Amino acid sequence: MPRALLSVHDKSGLVELARGLAGLGWEVVSSGGTARALQAAGVAVTEVSQVTGFPEMLDGRVKTLHPRIHGGILADRANDEHLAALAGHDITPIDLVVCNLYPFSSDPSVELIDVGGPTMVRAAAKNFDGVGIVTRPSQYAAVLGELRAGGSLSAETRRQLARDAFALTAAYDAAIVAWLDEASDDPLKATLHLGLERAQELRYGENPHQRAARYRRIGGRSWWDDAVQHGGKALSYLNLYDAEAAWRLVHSLGERPAAVVVKHANPCGVAVAEDITEAYRLAHECDPVSAFGGIVAVNRPLPAPLAEALAPVFTEVVLAPGYEPGALAFLTAKKNLRVLEARPAGQPDLVYRTIDGGLLVQTPDRVTWDREQFRVVTERVPSEAEWADLELAWRVVAAVTSNTIVVAQGGAVWGIGAGQQNRRDAGVLAAQKAAGRARGGACASDAFFPFRDGLDAAAEAGCTAVVQPGGSIRDDEVIAAADEHGMAMVLTGERHFRH
Repeated sequence: MPRALLSVHDKSGLVELARGLAGLGWEVVSSGGTARALQAAGVAVTEVSQVTGFPEMLDGRVKTLHPRIHGGILADRANDEHLAALAGHDITPIDLVVCNLYPFSSDPSVELIDVGGPTMVRAAAKNFDGVGIVTRPSQYAAVLGELRAGGSLSAETRRQLARDAFALTAAYDAAIVAWLDEASDDPLKATLHLGLERAQELRYGENPHQRAARYRRIGGRSWWDDAVQHGGKALSYLNLYDAEAAWRLVHSLGERPAAVVVKHANPCGVAVAEDITEAYRLAHECDPVSAFGGIVAVNRPLPAPLAEALAPVFTEVVLAPGYEPGALAFLTAKKNLRVLEARPAGQPDLVYRTIDGGLLVQTPDRVTWDREQFRVVTERVPSEAEWADLELAWRVVAAVTSNTIVVAQGGAVWGIGAGQQNRRDAGVLAAQKAAGRARGGACASDAFFPFRDGLDAAAEAGCTAVVQPGGSIRDDEVIAAADEHGMAMVLTGERHFRH
């Protein structure tokens, strides 16, 4: 008679599985609460203590940790010496282990660090040539179906179950390490253990010949998991990458209605206004050419007038916290437009980038705006209107690939010079794109001006106020140039490179 050992915390589907095994002639062995649940349901069960001849002890910390259990799991069925050892000690082989673990991540504590469960899971997974290991209720139906159809699990199934089991214990240990690491103030730990699961297969990668998927932390959720796609084609790698950039930026711009247009992970239009439709109109006007095929994100429920304004523009993705009924019907009629409804994005603890053989890891770049901590270094102090434009430009410049210059006026960004190898060219591009619309507004530079020519470009764009980190050996020359142009200049002391 084949023997199955069932020991689970999550008892979903347990009784049905045990009844199915018993109906196929399996002996069911169990312990603790699992045994009591089966007995209450009228399922015949042999308690682990009957197998081991030893009672459970230490408040259940020791139940299955015994040679009569682990010998039955680990014995190599093709090894005569192993089989002889089992016979000599009157140990019955265990052919199937069904085990899920204490939910450590739900309420981390010492008592929820499972010991016996992971030990059984790893033992069964190691011996997958002869033992099946089932770790999730979602696997029960397929396993029972295969046993009913063929009397045993195939080698391929056992191998896949073992792979899933080791993934489970690896993620479980990673969660425990993360909990223990909470006692340390150092965000860059000695080791990193990333337990990730595939959450979404994507249409393709950066290019159609590349495969791609979204992974999430095991046991965690993000705004992507809760987002609702109301219409449009399946999402691609770049759709997610650009949408993430747009969604984070639009929620970093304060409490006013805000709209962002992103192309290739860089904003090409940003605006705040008293009305969300007007904010989108201003954001689109910044760079209508680049907005073609872009991503649009707004921080208010999207009304019908905004949907109508979007209609003539080819847009890949639109994101909003909600949609008015007429707007949703209008947008979903466009078969190629991906319409997403989502909650705000969370903040990462660390930022990762792959390199050969590993990762580059850093803490996230958090943008702060504190006028009391900044220095006005020019003869003229910014007006309140200039301060508002300085803050908008500063928050946007931190979200643009370096080197970058951003110019803004009246709550709208009018020029973005992104990803240039020198700051002067970034300033020239920003000025050209602004085309005079930034007069009386603000210029932001993600790093210091190494020469006054970058500052001169801002003046040529009509900007009357500048925000930059400072720290150049030529700061005095740049400040003098600002005074020469009658500009106000604010130094933040913090740069925002982005690569």
